[in-house]
Amino acid sequence: MQRYTSFAEFWPYYLSEHRRPLTRAWHYAGTSLVVLLALAALLTGNVLLFAAMPLAGYFFAWISHWRIERNRPATFTYPLWSLAADFKMWAMWLTGRLGPELKRAGVD
Repeated sequence: MQRYTSFAEFWPYYLSEHRRPLTRAWHYAGTSLVVLLALAALLTGNVLLFAAMPLAGYFFAWISHWRIERNRPATFTYPLWSLAADFKMWAMWLTGRLGPELKRAGVD
């Protein structure tokens, strides 16, 4: 197994682990829910919503990897880079910039 020593090296690998559009869609749902939970927690002062954030994010991501992509989530090996890459992929999807990035990584 290749070991990545920088986020720049890890990023194409991360995208390759999210080849299927449905896998990415489940990630977008989970990440969006995490953001909504964070906003709700901040607006209401309900700190329990912060505790729900990892559950919401990981539930959608892990289910998609095990049931759709049929691979092991990168979170287990690269937890911080995986988290950063998830938000990067989500932001690029929201702004319409993910397609060219997937092509560059040889995924799409």
